[in-house]
Amino acid sequence: MQDRVDVAVIGGGAAGIAAARRLLDEPGLSVLLIEAKPRLGGRALTVGGDMPMDLGCAWLHSGLTNVWTAIADAEGFTVDRRPAPWDEEERDLGLTPEEQAGYVDAVEAFRQRAEEATARGADGPLSDLVPAGSPWRGLLDAVSTYVSGAELDRVSVRDSGDYRPGEGDDWRVAEGYGRLVAHHGRDLPAVLDTPVTLIDHSGAGPVRIETPRGTVEAGAVVVTASTSVLAAEGLRFRPGLPGKVEAAALLPLGSVEKLWLGVSDPGLFPAEDYCLGSSATARTAAYHFRPFGRPIVECFMGGDLARDLSRAGTAAALDFARGELRSQLGGEAARAVTPLHLTGWGRQAHILGAYAYAMPGSAGARARLAEPVDGRLFFAGEATHPTRFTTAHGAYESGVSAAEALLAARAKGGRAQDGGARAGKV
Repeated sequence: MQDRVDVAVIGGGAAGIAAARRLLDEPGLSVLLIEAKPRLGGRALTVGGDMPMDLGCAWLHSGLTNVWTAIADAEGFTVDRRPAPWDEEERDLGLTPEEQAGYVDAVEAFRQRAEEATARGADGPLSDLVPAGSPWRGLLDAVSTYVSGAELDRVSVRDSGDYRPGEGDDWRVAEGYGRLVAHHGRDLPAVLDTPVTLIDHSGAGPVRIETPRGTVEAGAVVVTASTSVLAAEGLRFRPGLPGKVEAAALLPLGSVEKLWLGVSDPGLFPAEDYCLGSSATARTAAYHFRPFGRPIVECFMGGDLARDLSRAGTAAALDFARGELRSQLGGEAARAVTPLHLTGWGRQAHILGAYAYAMPGSAGARARLAEPVDGRLFFAGEATHPTRFTTAHGAYESGVSAAEALLAARAKGGRAQDGGARAGKV
């Protein structure tokens, strides 16, 4: 491992890879990417050979404007541009036509109230926008857990109103989104399996980055650690940055987990179909049957359900999924599935969750987290993007932005102008 570089990038996910690649475009600049895990990709991870399964991010959201779409095309990956199955959902969850119409009306009214609240600058929990006694509260909560990783009462109205992921349908990478992200970082100067324990930015000299494999000195650092890691001070700073810790704590990673199932009789499962397990509760999973026609089922769980089943283990998650599949497709289909992978993102020490939502009243925390410190510390990651948070392309864009801010500071011959932010204040 190099002991001195111009720039160190902490974290080898989408944001770190993007930052490192942008910095390496500058002639003569030495860059080192330091990743705690023994792999690149962060919260993007594909497993399986001829039957790829994405354990983390899986969809090119807003595919027309998603930077990963162009990267996939340029690097020889296959982008499936068919609409996502939930855009063409036909399964009615047992609802009558009148009930379906009622749910559609409830969603539209919810969105309208959210837009009005955002326009007023009001904030509070999204649950305030659901009328008391609404029969659709459980279903709206379930959708919130998929979108934000948390139920409505934990998510900021105003921050949700800022979400603008871009244009286009949700597309897929046939070989796996995680495989694409890791491939994009394959040629970077990087050290893996090397967690950073301390970033010492005291004094006027280089920043000292402490790891179990030794200390690296760098003129500047791009930090892409997850908000839950920063909030827990799994990565420490000297002098401390209590304002960053506070901002990160207001942007916790939600709970989203997946249970991948193998299918012994594919004929029992409609290919590329999609449904929810129940319309009556927030504790329900979303099921994607036979993606790409493969004999597998993706069970997507969010919020409290995801946290509880991931902790309970594979047997409990399988039992839950079989119960919901039995109600939707019948007992024969429920018996035809076996577990392949149950994720545990919330228990992975260097991640601790899925993607960052803002707590009620905390919409400004993303900007606070992204603000540079003393012209030498720059911050990136999906949580810092003002509009494309929770996405891999938002993470990528944040990495590029942090790198460009760092380069602008270098071009001025000094530290970045950070509005007076100093250790102990941010």
